[in-house]
Amino acid sequence: MDNYQAVHGINVASPLVKFLNDKVLDRIGVSREDFWLGFAEIVVKLTPKNAKLLTRRVELQNAIDAYHREQDGKTSFDDYKRFLKEIGYLTSKPSKFEVSTSRVDTELSKQAGAQLVVPIMNARYALNAANARWGSLYDALYGTDVIPEDDGATKTKAYNPKRGEAVIAYAKSLLDQFVPLTKGSHHNVISYRVGSEGLVVELISGEHSSLRSDSAFVGYQGDASSPSSILLKHNELHIDVQIDSSTVIGAQDRAGVKDIVLESALSTIMDCEDSVAAVDVEDKLVCYENWLGLMDGSLQETVEKPSGAMIRSLNPDRHYLSRDGETLVLKGRSLMFVRNVGHLMTTDLVTIDDAEAPEGIIDAIVTSAIAMIDVLGKGRFANSSEGSIYIVKPKMHGPEEVAFANELFEEVEGLLGLERGTIKMGIMDEERRTSINLKACVYEARERVAFINTGFLDRTGDEIHTSMLEGPFLPKAQIKQAPWLDAYEKSNVDVGLSCGLAGRGQIGKGMWPIPDQMAAMMEQKIAHPTAGANTAWVPSPTAATLHAIHYHQVKVSSRQAELSNDIQDRVDTILERPLLPESMNLTNSEIANELDNNIQGILGYVVRWVDQGVGCSKVPDINDVGLMEDRATLRISAQHVCNWLVHGIITVDQVDESLKRMAQKVDVQNADDPLYRSLLEDGGSLAFNAARDLILQGETQPSGYTEPLLHAYRRKVKAMKA
Repeated sequence: MDNYQAVHGINVASPLVKFLNDKVLDRIGVSREDFWLGFAEIVVKLTPKNAKLLTRRVELQNAIDAYHREQDGKTSFDDYKRFLKEIGYLTSKPSKFEVSTSRVDTELSKQAGAQLVVPIMNARYALNAANARWGSLYDALYGTDVIPEDDGATKTKAYNPKRGEAVIAYAKSLLDQFVPLTKGSHHNVISYRVGSEGLVVELISGEHSSLRSDSAFVGYQGDASSPSSILLKHNELHIDVQIDSSTVIGAQDRAGVKDIVLESALSTIMDCEDSVAAVDVEDKLVCYENWLGLMDGSLQETVEKPSGAMIRSLNPDRHYLSRDGETLVLKGRSLMFVRNVGHLMTTDLVTIDDAEAPEGIIDAIVTSAIAMIDVLGKGRFANSSEGSIYIVKPKMHGPEEVAFANELFEEVEGLLGLERGTIKMGIMDEERRTSINLKACVYEARERVAFINTGFLDRTGDEIHTSMLEGPFLPKAQIKQAPWLDAYEKSNVDVGLSCGLAGRGQIGKGMWPIPDQMAAMMEQKIAHPTAGANTAWVPSPTAATLHAIHYHQVKVSSRQAELSNDIQDRVDTILERPLLPESMNLTNSEIANELDNNIQGILGYVVRWVDQGVGCSKVPDINDVGLMEDRATLRISAQHVCNWLVHGIITVDQVDESLKRMAQKVDVQNADDPLYRSLLEDGGSLAFNAARDLILQGETQPSGYTEPLLHAYRRKVKAMKA
């Protein structure tokens, strides 16, 4: 305990004390004495409650396991549902209510658009995401497969005018869809200028035109007679048409348009959880330091480019003249959430009674204290215009755990002297007990909930773990097609709408995992706004700009109004387990392929997590397609293999053989990484053994989570390097 300080009955890591004392507390006007007394009181008061909730998880899982052993697969659905109610797993729905969350920023309540999720430990990624509020449509189209490489429109290192023509044509067609002219087309515009009555458009024919919706023109930059930027608005999203005929692109365009910039990632989740590998004091301080830099505007990162080093920092706000000649200021950055960890993990930042304290409690206190800098207007830029703090709470199981998070936030508000409800809650609907009790969960946070979101991968991991002993599950691809998943996704929207979240916060959908396949994303991800979600996750700033197109194509507020007329109770369908039917006989080849697919993905992700501390990256799958992977992907794969082991579909020998063979493949896939260490080194590296343990110990891991084992192995690697 040499590097800890005794603080009112608990022990706090000295680096955390120094960080908060030197960099945070004086800036937010909270005395050190008051803060540390309140800090200790919260930890002492809430740690036993946190432990009780985790014990309840175990009790419920044990009861479900015992039920499946007794029934031996012979149960009826009605009996199963009755059993879940008896043990308190399925709770009663609350009476009709509406959320009353106040002071929610328009990025969440009024606008609909893309959302990024990035590991907060990586400053460059965090800055890129925050700055992705605005994105070049031309760059997004030119550099991705959305524009086919046909008829000479190939992506080349040097600018390809043929491809540029295709990009411009695509973008101008979008303008015709979203901000059409009274006559003519944006393709045929030779000039835009600002007149006394709004935007004046001159066509190649010599005729003059204007916008069909006069209110779509909201501002400009430069001279009114020859503006450098025309600011348009559609579906509450801005479109910046940038004009400069002296540029390579502008010279190619009749109207001198050099780019069309879309308002893209309206919000970003700065993640302290699934996408990071933060296992000790050192790692957590990186998370907190970067969050501080984002809140006070000081975060910078030096990026090496072929042309030389450049310093990346937060983008400033964007300034325009309104159509009336008044100054118009738009945010240059996405609205930032911070995702704290869930209730399970503990941290060596603080110990109480010689045990590590719950990490979620420490996260809530520290990240909120840092965010107070923004609330008080002491940062370089404003994050929340409403003076709110946005915290996403993941992996909560049922309404009592949401109630605990609400109590935690109330305690933190009291400690920091914040008005009740300042801290807004994002509820991840990614655990089975939350899905089937979602309305009750929202009720427990009804005065502060600003976000609910589905997460297929974690949700499927919990689905498998909960019903581990009932029977073998379908192959992963078929699990996605089973009725429960569609019901789960629709139920999330139904509950959000029935609780009045529309116009008050976000109803979100999950990640597009294939960053190099944007054409497919454009075909498929429009399903999210069509389903009534006013945000959905994307894997990159480029993807955010492209996904923004969908929110111009679908007016989500109107879609939500339509869906509000057809709200259904889908709990029974959600409870249908996607088990392998007795009539379905998988071939040996099908079993082997499924096993290899799972294990290759497990190894490819774990080796970077354990050896290099990379919590999220583009990991090649078994077919060498890069997929965005985090702990949620690992959870489903490990649980799926474990489930097939438990039910004799595969054997431990088969698992070991696949592990060794897939390790060779993963080694080859990472051959160009100078930091990579072979999985098979010394007969099996720590990363290799971690992957094996995640499978073989999957039945006993709490809720099938991967964090306990990953943290243990990562700490071993760090200790060896030290």
